[in-house]
Amino acid sequence: MTDRSSANDDQLISPADQDAVDRAVAEALEAFEAAGSLDELKVARLAHTGEKSPLTLANKQIGSLDKSEKAAAGKRMGQARAQVNKALAARTEVLEADHEQQVLLEETVDVTTAVRRRRLGARHPLNVLQDRVCDIFVGMGWEIAEGPEVESEWFNFDALNFLPDHPAREMQDTFFIDPPEDHLLLRTHTSPVQVRALIERGAPTYVLCPGKTFRTDELDATHTPVFHQFEGLAVDSGLTMADLRGTLEYFARVMFGDEAAIRLRPNYFPFTEPSAEMDIWHPGAKGGPQWIEWGGCGMVHPNVLRAAGVDPDEYSGFAFGMGVERTLMFRNDVADMHDMIEGDIRFSQQFGLEI
Repeated sequence: MTDRSSANDDQLISPADQDAVDRAVAEALEAFEAAGSLDELKVARLAHTGEKSPLTLANKQIGSLDKSEKAAAGKRMGQARAQVNKALAARTEVLEADHEQQVLLEETVDVTTAVRRRRLGARHPLNVLQDRVCDIFVGMGWEIAEGPEVESEWFNFDALNFLPDHPAREMQDTFFIDPPEDHLLLRTHTSPVQVRALIERGAPTYVLCPGKTFRTDELDATHTPVFHQFEGLAVDSGLTMADLRGTLEYFARVMFGDEAAIRLRPNYFPFTEPSAEMDIWHPGAKGGPQWIEWGGCGMVHPNVLRAAGVDPDEYSGFAFGMGVERTLMFRNDVADMHDMIEGDIRFSQQFGLEI
């Protein structure tokens, strides 16, 4: 089994290289203008704004630049992506208008004709996948826990060891609800449900927390301001990273086949220590088997256990979380987040009718 990079080295440009960034912008604008239909524009959009596009990859490199270069690079990339998004929106508006006119011409329906049969619908694949994940963990003896989508700031941040000056607490990252003195927000993850479950049940606890979450992301091929997560929490005596890894490896193989495997890379999250990013070896990935980033995990931080009234000297725990949309994207080769939310029944029907 060999490690494979998901990015094409030929696509990489430096966020500090003004000429390279300008060329990438020009190529994107040219591709948008050349698109003669919404389908062609979708291909161009993925190529120039998707997670493997030159500009997106360059934007991710800002953090690795010298401190003296970061501000200029950030401004450069912000202006470049804004120009690309503006051109994309303008071209989308033109092609949608053309498409509507074409539909009126080609799909005219005689409303006086009797309907011969009723077409079967289908459950949305996001719901089907979320239920599938729940079934796996229920089969392992875990419980399913749910909580409010309008959440207290204490449950969403303070109880999870987010410091008062953490960037996630800023308005540009989180939807806060007026009036501010009520300290309410739209939850940014399903982790508050873990805290609520731990307070309610005490230790030991094994729960999976699926649900809808909200962040101030722009809608593009790989992001949406409203999305779904499933997070797991296990708290018991003597749990270690070995228990976490074993649980996730079993889960990965049930979801993706016996050849699936995982690897853990050190990372930082406020609510776990140690923390790790989890990659999955996806044997059935489009383009061939490869490592794909799937989610975050780690051992529950002692401060989180204390916030829920659990003694960290007596109990330890592990937690993990993944996005349902992202899992559906690489599990079923869905390239564009727009397909999941635009309400086109043809998207759901291609997955078949599953109860």
